[in-house]
Amino acid sequence: MKIPTIHGYIERRILINFTADPKVVEKIIPFPFRPKIYKDKAIVGICLIRLKKIKPKGLPDFIGVNSENGAHRIAVEWNENGETKSGVYIPRRDTSLKLNALLGGRIFPGRHYYAKFNVEEGNGNYHIDFKSSDDTQILIDATETKLFTNKSIFETLNNASDFFETGNVGYSPNKDKFDGLRLKAYTWELKPLDVLNVKSSFFENQAIFPKGSVVFDNALLMTNIEHEWKSEITK
Repeated sequence: MKIPTIHGYIERRILINFTADPKVVEKIIPFPFRPKIYKDKAIVGICLIRLKKIKPKGLPDFIGVNSENGAHRIAVEWNENGETKSGVYIPRRDTSLKLNALLGGRIFPGRHYYAKFNVEEGNGNYHIDFKSSDDTQILIDATETKLFTNKSIFETLNNASDFFETGNVGYSPNKDKFDGLRLKAYTWELKPLDVLNVKSSFFENQAIFPKGSVVFDNALLMTNIEHEWKSEITK
């Protein structure tokens, strides 16, 4: 699926990151992807992103649309033309915009589930939760902090930032193929979040992730980023 280059603004992007047993993750990602390993662990997570003024590049901002979105992500690698490539496999996308849910998999890459988002933000505090049309649920309560957690597998904010910056291309399932989309952020700056509460019905589903196979690691914040989305070759 080839779409025109999309331009807009990331008003807020929270990356909620977990470590997971690579053998468990291998069972839920399709060929040609395999888990990208960091210190013997697979890295999975959720992106909670508010997009503003999204429209084809070159058109005026006033015609752009706004939405809250959630994407479940798995850091992956694959072989392409004799090289190892890296990015994320996105098994599901959720959105507050009915247009995205209607056109996902047709115009936009990957199926989008319509979800009801509840967002409360202010003074560096963030509460976001949503419930999707198939009852998938996410919740996070977090606050901005200057210190990156010393419990993270990444150890430093720079290590985490480097890892996630290289995962700027995502592939979503669409029938018998995978639609690719590459994020080009005009600037790249991550801030740490202190997480008070986090829940995910997807990662807490023991039919997919047996007890103890996935553990919360850290959360990161990006704000006010001008960006583009570009189509990648469908696999």
